Amino acid sequence: MGFDLAQRLVTDDLWQLVEPLLPALGFRRQGGGTAPVDERKVFTAVVYVLMSECPWRQLPPRFDVAPATAHRRFTAWTRADLWRSLQDRAEEQMSSFREQRWVAAIAAAARARAMSRAATRDAPI
Repeated sequence: MGFDLAQRLVTDDLWQLVEPLLPALGFRRQGGGTAPVDERKVFTAVVYVLMSECPWRQLPPRFDVAPATAHRRFTAWTRADLWRSLQDRAEEQMSSFREQRWVAAIAAAARARAMSRAATRDAPI
């Protein structure tokens, strides 16, 4: 990844907690596309978008992840209930209260973003 912000957003301890919880990538019916992107890079990009509250399309290029990829994975992870699982696991396994609070903030931002999107999608025209 290579830049300090990425390491601060997703520490090695947090990544060790997250990695086993990520659902396997499925086959994309439309084919094409590029080689899979490193999951840690994608997770870090998603955390950045969640915590900065920027639109997906404004994801900085330094994350080396396409905005569409970050959004697609966020959607898949939300459907797989990653955010609740991550928070539960952090409470059980992380000894640092600061890290637990960081995970709770990420999970809350993810739930808020998912609910906001659902409310917008389901609103009458």
